Amino acid sequence: MSLDRYNSERYLDLTAYEAIKNIEEEMKMEKRKVVFICSPYAGDIDLNTGRARRYGRFAITKKTVPFIPHLLYPQLLDENDLDERNLGISMGIRMLGLCHELWVFGDKISSGMAIEIKKAKSLKIPIRYFTTQCKPRKEV
Repeated sequence: MSLDRYNSERYLDLTAYEAIKNIEEEMKMEKRKVVFICSPYAGDIDLNTGRARRYGRFAITKKTVPFIPHLLYPQLLDENDLDERNLGISMGIRMLGLCHELWVFGDKISSGMAIEIKKAKSLKIPIRYFTTQCKPRKEV
């Protein structure tokens, strides 16, 4: 169906056009898989944050909705406080249960990543593995 900028009386109606266009976009988004991005954070935080952003961008190009807890929770919680770090991991695990797939990036599995992978397996969430260059790979 072609979206028309004109109403049935052939007057330009951009308000209705934009509203219908937005509804169509929302419907497309509802059909996208939500993927949990699993990659290292600790250690070289600047490098790992940049990589996580790239992984999220890659997921978007694959028509998915990425969830990247290690880009979100360190902004709200203190990574150096063990209780707050564990809280962030727990909140991420809670969100993992709402995701369609877990995407693991890189060749090293951190302790936090191991927790996420173990939980995904217990929930029978499909797991896909990628290199740091976003190329598919076998399980690490």
